Amino acid sequence: MRWFSFVCLTLFLCTQATAQSHDFSFLTTRAEATEFAETSSYQEVIAFTEVVSNASDLLVRSTFGYTTEGRALPLVVFSDLDDVSAETVRASDKTRVLVLANIHAGEVCGKEASLMLLRALAAGQHPEWTDSLVVLFAPIYNADGNERVKLTNRPLQWGPVGGMGQRPNANGLDLNRDFMKADASETRSLLRLLQDYDPHALIDLHTTNGSYHGYHLTYAPPLHPNTPPQINTQLREHWLPAVTSAIKEKYGWDYYYYGNVPPERMNVERGWYTFDHRPRFGTNYTGLRNRFGILSEAYSYASFEDRVLGTYYFVEEVLEYAHRHASRIKNYTLLADTTTLIGKPLALAATYDIAGAPTTDILMGAVESEPHPYTGAPLLKRTEPFESESMREFGTFVPTQTEVVPTAYYVPDSLHAVLDRLDVHGIRYEPVPSPNELMLESFVIDSTNVAETEYQGHHAVSLFGAYEESQQTVTSEMVRIPLDQPLGRLAFYLLEPESDDGLVRWGFVPADGERYPIIRQR
Repeated sequence: MRWFSFVCLTLFLCTQATAQSHDFSFLTTRAEATEFAETSSYQEVIAFTEVVSNASDLLVRSTFGYTTEGRALPLVVFSDLDDVSAETVRASDKTRVLVLANIHAGEVCGKEASLMLLRALAAGQHPEWTDSLVVLFAPIYNADGNERVKLTNRPLQWGPVGGMGQRPNANGLDLNRDFMKADASETRSLLRLLQDYDPHALIDLHTTNGSYHGYHLTYAPPLHPNTPPQINTQLREHWLPAVTSAIKEKYGWDYYYYGNVPPERMNVERGWYTFDHRPRFGTNYTGLRNRFGILSEAYSYASFEDRVLGTYYFVEEVLEYAHRHASRIKNYTLLADTTTLIGKPLALAATYDIAGAPTTDILMGAVESEPHPYTGAPLLKRTEPFESESMREFGTFVPTQTEVVPTAYYVPDSLHAVLDRLDVHGIRYEPVPSPNELMLESFVIDSTNVAETEYQGHHAVSLFGAYEESQQTVTSEMVRIPLDQPLGRLAFYLLEPESDDGLVRWGFVPADGERYPIIRQR
């Protein structure tokens, strides 16, 4: 009945949109309509995006793939181009930004904020952005998880009290751990979108899960040390500080880099620790594609309304900066695409930069408990005042193991799972036309370790050994992956046998022989 009523309302509003001349005061999200007690369903998101796109020449709605259960994934393109097909958008001189929401369907503030921003754009706000940008909105990425609403999902989080979806997709996969292995249909859909539109920047919208601090929202750039340095510099020294200053000036809210203070039982130095460096996480993966990745984490123990507004403000200011510096953003990605990596050392594994960790004043806050109105379970809500605490900030990573980037890899065409993943990621490879003898390197395996515990459907595999050079014959039953291509960083990390997040680690390459079956040309 809730959905039937919403459809009837939507049909009425669609007929009124033109007459109201971009006045969208009548159109509310499910969160707004319930005073932030509930969150939007998949069908409500679809209907909402249809209303705003039908009313504005600058918004075009389409889809970019499917979920495990067959739900079409909506995409809304904000642009002044007559044709917003991927080919036309890429051929334009616009800088492209993707706003991705609801990858974890219990973290719903990004979904609601995206809808609100689309409504603002349809109402005529920020038309100047189209001078330099094409903005792609994917407001409900984990659509299957979104529909599995329970009051007990995301325990302790301060609302929405009417429940929210679950963290994984319908197959129990965490989509923000799937970027390298690409098991989920949602991931494959998104990677196809990244190939087709090739956005210069990705904004990935989340909610924190357990950290206590005094910020309305925390953020992070790509954390992998193989990220092109100019992308890290631009984000850390310019883009993110500018957004932080603008929000403080306009709204009085404090934003900062994502972090956690470990509990005493972990027996580590008290400090502000960011999350993992590995590219299984979306924004880290984006960095290995030579693109800008920006993680947004609204504070779990702020009210649901504040989380939605905080995310809205963040996305708005990130896009405002992108509009004003569009050429610089695009040029930095072009520089990364055209910089040769061959012969340079890149990281295979990494750890926190302990030596380079600065001492920083971190805004800490407390929480208080109150019962959930419908279950009686505890909810935590932020309390003031906040206090600064001086501690070391472990926000960057340094390599613990490196390897020199080769000229090319040779992969037997019988390794179907490997070639499938190369295709999914968009990595270019070419056939070997005829047998040829070359000086090549084979990885000789000393030992193999397979994790006993399954994680995300896989038992992690670790190889140990060393390369050995010899004269070898490459045949037409192999394909050649050159590393002088824009996705060379990603190809290197996927194919190196000792990579801590590559195809070996996820079990896609046989590792039970004396030699790694993929060889390389120095």
